[in-house]
Amino acid sequence: MQAKNSNHDITAECNAKYIALRTLGFRATFLFINFFLIIMALYQLKPASRSLFIESLGAERLPYIWIATAVTMGVFISYYHRLVERHSRINVVLGTCLTISILLVVFRVLMSHSTVWVAACFFVFVDILGVVLVEQFWSLTNSIYTTHEGKSWYGLVGTGGLVGGVAGGWVSAMLIRHTPLQTPDLLLTAAVIIGTIFALTWLMGRVGIYCEAEHVVRPHQKASGGWRILTHSRYLLLIAAILLLAQLASPLVEYQFLNTVEGAYPEREARTAFLSLFFSVLGMMSIAVNLGITPLVHRYLGAIAGLLVQPLMMFIFSWCFFLQSTLFFSSATKISDRALSYSINRASKELLYVPLDSVLLYQAKAWIDMFGYRLFKVAGSVVILLFTQWLPFQVSVPQLSWLTVSICAIWIGFIFVLRQDYQLVCESSGS
Repeated sequence: MQAKNSNHDITAECNAKYIALRTLGFRATFLFINFFLIIMALYQLKPASRSLFIESLGAERLPYIWIATAVTMGVFISYYHRLVERHSRINVVLGTCLTISILLVVFRVLMSHSTVWVAACFFVFVDILGVVLVEQFWSLTNSIYTTHEGKSWYGLVGTGGLVGGVAGGWVSAMLIRHTPLQTPDLLLTAAVIIGTIFALTWLMGRVGIYCEAEHVVRPHQKASGGWRILTHSRYLLLIAAILLLAQLASPLVEYQFLNTVEGAYPEREARTAFLSLFFSVLGMMSIAVNLGITPLVHRYLGAIAGLLVQPLMMFIFSWCFFLQSTLFFSSATKISDRALSYSINRASKELLYVPLDSVLLYQAKAWIDMFGYRLFKVAGSVVILLFTQWLPFQVSVPQLSWLTVSICAIWIGFIFVLRQDYQLVCESSGS
């Protein structure tokens, strides 16, 4: 009881500081800027890492690096969770930003020697960096909002990331095209942005924005039982199936896209500029769908219709790419995968979780997010290697569309099966 009163006193003392900055509008504005900078930095590093990897090893070796990334992520996350348990969240964020900024400078120095292993390590580093920074941001954000406040303000905060993606890609392209900077120099511009995030996070902590909200309900149960948690409910199994099928198709789409980009842009700086502009367009498409299409689909057709949009568009554009293997159709397939995943598919997925018990949901999502996604990303990479390199017969890059189309057909089938279960769960929960 004494500890509880002590925590209450600390929260009250924290809330008493800088009251104006603790208001919801100011807080959301700071978080919007913070998330904007995180994704802006990431979208400077993603085109650079892809372009440098293609230059050093070629797009055909991408599945190997995806497998290496998944394995490294699995090892890293276990150590990262121990770090979070021992230190305050804001100190972990500050330490992470400082470490990333230093490592980006180190990578830039190493790239002067143009070694293959540097490009490979940098690719893995960028993918892990993206997961860690975003996870840290939402972890801190979730600790300062109640559920009611989150429903009102998370849309604005999340939009900061979408706008940051547009700005990051556009700025990268402009720097490459209109300044003497080259692809490796984007590491230094990203390091400056992440240094700014460090300063902003420190300031937000100092002025009391990261005071934790009182009466925020969070599940304390550990995600034990692994995949067996999903067997408790056919509904959860169906949700896991459609999420993991998306993760299985994604490497196939990216492999086709980056191979096509490699052929269209053999020169590094032109390739980096194109990828940067592409990520900017992808961000704009996500915003447009999020603001213009998602609300209408959910209002008039429902969450299940929202889930169908992504696999249906991927099915159509993958078939078009098979018939006419152009950069336009590979780009359209990639946009239908990522832009729709970040917008209407994500919003529709969250609606599926609303009727579920919070503890069961927490455990199921932990398995899917921490293990299932990596497992199926590795599976997708192995499938690519199997059909393009390991089997006695080999298929071309356009012919991989048959696999994507097949996965999307199964994916759509699971969604139709899920529709009846979703209705039953909503009725039983009164949602």
